[in-house]
Amino acid sequence: MTAHTVEYIRYRIPSERSAEFLSAYTRAAVPLAAAPQCVDFELARCEEDFEHFILRITWTSTKDHLEGFRGSEHFREFFAEIRPYAENIEEMRHYTPSAVRGTGASTPTLYTWAGGAEKFERLTEIFYDKALKDDLLAPLFADLPAEHALHVAQWLGEVLGGPAMYSQEHGGHPHMVGKHLGKGITEPQRRRWVNLMQDAADDAGLPTDAEFRSAFLAYIEWGTRLAVYFSGPDAARPTDQPVPLWNWGAAPPYQP
Repeated sequence: MTAHTVEYIRYRIPSERSAEFLSAYTRAAVPLAAAPQCVDFELARCEEDFEHFILRITWTSTKDHLEGFRGSEHFREFFAEIRPYAENIEEMRHYTPSAVRGTGASTPTLYTWAGGAEKFERLTEIFYDKALKDDLLAPLFADLPAEHALHVAQWLGEVLGGPAMYSQEHGGHPHMVGKHLGKGITEPQRRRWVNLMQDAADDAGLPTDAEFRSAFLAYIEWGTRLAVYFSGPDAARPTDQPVPLWNWGAAPPYQP
């Protein structure tokens, strides 16, 4: 997982210049969007004081912004458009996102949409019952403790927006990574894991709408591919990072 940085640029633009300012940023957005160091961006206008604007840019890292983007042709094209407004900047700083994050109730988390803790506990119970009977996966799980299925349910629940039980009780992301070191998981085993998890999701009664299942499968694919990497001989432990927080992705939850 990449530790992005967020830059905030706060402008005070006289009302008579706001239209030209917005036009300039519409043009400047083209090279900004094309820069490989730029993750996303948004220009917002204050509702209480129309003279205030805030530009939020997420960069792959502060170094990538200052040494990569600033030295590129993309920056020169970008700055050519917004140069007249540099004197109107009141703040320009980088911020590192913290572990305090989440979504509001207007869009339910994947965890809530799936049915909460009971559904994920049922999911992993069914999955490990299948895995222990599978010729390809049984050797990986033969010596697992009885509580392993519950711990994985807590992990999946936290990843998909539920309570941070895994982080609080088991050590979070570094602990999960450590469980895979040296396991030598093969690609056929990974694919079987994915297939059995999908079968278990059906048997456990997880939602079958396209939006939920595509997001759920996206995490399972991503997570199992990381597991293969960390189980290999050349794996390096990642820095201390929070548990990944998965969301709906490109498609919002289906609402009939």
